[in-house]
Amino acid sequence: MKKTGAWLAVHALENLGIEFTFGIPGVHNTELYDELNNSPRITPILVTHEGGGAFMADAVSRCSARTGTLVIVPAAGATHAASGIGEAFLDGIPMLVICGGIRSDLGKRYQLHEIDQHAFLRPLTKATFRIERHDEIVPTIYAAHRIANAGEPGPVFVEIPVNLQLFPAEVGALPALPPPPAAPAAVPADLARAAALLLAAKKPALFVGWGARGAAAQTRAIADFLQAPVATTLQGLAAFPAEHPLHTGFGFGEAAVPAARNAFAGCDCLLAVGTRFGEIATGSYGVDVPPGLIHVDINPQVFDANYPAAVAIEGDAATVLDGLLAELRRSGEPRAPDGARQRRIAADKAAYLAAWLAHDSRGRVNPARFFQALRAALPDDAIAVVDDGNHTYLTAELFPVRTSGALIVPTDFNAMGYAVPAAIGARLANPAREVFAIVGDGAFQMTCMEIVTATRLGLGIVYFVFNDGTLSQIAQAQEIPYNRKPCTTLGALDLAGVAAATGADYVALSRDDACAEAIAAARAAAARGGPVIVDVAIDYTKRTAFTQGAVRTNFRRFPLAQRLRMAARAMARRVTG
Repeated sequence: MKKTGAWLAVHALENLGIEFTFGIPGVHNTELYDELNNSPRITPILVTHEGGGAFMADAVSRCSARTGTLVIVPAAGATHAASGIGEAFLDGIPMLVICGGIRSDLGKRYQLHEIDQHAFLRPLTKATFRIERHDEIVPTIYAAHRIANAGEPGPVFVEIPVNLQLFPAEVGALPALPPPPAAPAAVPADLARAAALLLAAKKPALFVGWGARGAAAQTRAIADFLQAPVATTLQGLAAFPAEHPLHTGFGFGEAAVPAARNAFAGCDCLLAVGTRFGEIATGSYGVDVPPGLIHVDINPQVFDANYPAAVAIEGDAATVLDGLLAELRRSGEPRAPDGARQRRIAADKAAYLAAWLAHDSRGRVNPARFFQALRAALPDDAIAVVDDGNHTYLTAELFPVRTSGALIVPTDFNAMGYAVPAAIGARLANPAREVFAIVGDGAFQMTCMEIVTATRLGLGIVYFVFNDGTLSQIAQAQEIPYNRKPCTTLGALDLAGVAAATGADYVALSRDDACAEAIAAARAAAARGGPVIVDVAIDYTKRTAFTQGAVRTNFRRFPLAQRLRMAARAMARRVTG
């Protein structure tokens, strides 16, 4: 049987259940796009920039069981997509990157787009492949998909030279799709040791990350059994419901909200699931992790990386926690509901919200009032797509996420510009659910033209743009030690003009008492089948608990001489103005 490489690649993608590809056709992948156009199962999505396409593919993987897939040109396509590929790599998100390649049959140097793509992308991916023969295409794409989804997921890069795409060759019988590999089983002795530590602890607690998003029922059951408070990482906000009476919020150290700091005080045994204890998750490592740490993760390399574990259990979160819950029930009795602890958590949450609501926003939109109105208006399963910036931590602290998988956010790679395109990927993968984005004006400017794609596809997405003319997260971090904020003023941004240019509807929100009305108008416009930009005149003058705590933690970590130097410089600048 003779087939072109492009036909073989699309055949493999169809068998893998890929529903969308994202990218831009060019010299080295036109044959691939022609075959994608023939496919009854795959819809190729034209993007405005490959970086936006990578964020869309990332969101498809985060918000569905399908693997987000790029089809890009070599060189510039790969470099443009690199931020989205890197975000998926550090956040543990599966992605297939199918890329054209220069001709391998010419024997000529200095071809168009000729770079060593593998040297460039190797640090950003789990694996890279360069296909040499037609009969390698299908099994290589199958292997790439398996690697992307195995263990801790991540992106995998596959280069298919353009001559293989264009020209047919004999390939013989095509391989069948192999079954997925079995996940490693937890060692019973480890489960018994973990259960014994938890049952003997006076103040056990849970710390839940993105890796536990498929184990929400198990984490709830264990928290209820132990009457243990639960904190989450930033991505882990999508893994445990905020309405649970033992949920305390994002983080548990000095950079956490009071409910978490108080509930975790004196914790003597911590069950950490699906988290690497990274910098953001720990508020710049400002957490006290007890010696009785039970660490569950699918990637054994995270064990003991930052905090030593008394028990480390490799495996899928749901499978491990099923076993741990069974062991807890065999070895002990559930603790009686701790009404006092639950009331304290609820009171701390209420007091923190009240302090935000009492803040004088001086005619601008108080973040707490905005998020209160937003939560009241939206169904629990609406998907929040959040960008990187001050708005990230406002969302984490003030917007309760009630449904597993209902929030996605860039974390460890921390790429600004994520939310606008990622919301498109989330909406394509979930056509029956509402999708909205929370994005700062700085992040919005990076990728806002991708709204053209949402308009062309008729996707109802609401973009809430927190508009204050400043890169506020960095400005706040500068203000404390430097007493000035260089290079963070963006200037005026005409969001109505952006809406007109991209074909989006526009809603202005300039004061607290208009929040409900503006949100309703935006949702109604999106329901008609198109994107909406909501211009939120946000007030950023009150700092989040995360910002304040992380700054303090980092400052204390400096050598004494450097602390004195920075404090003296800041004081002198305050005196001199």
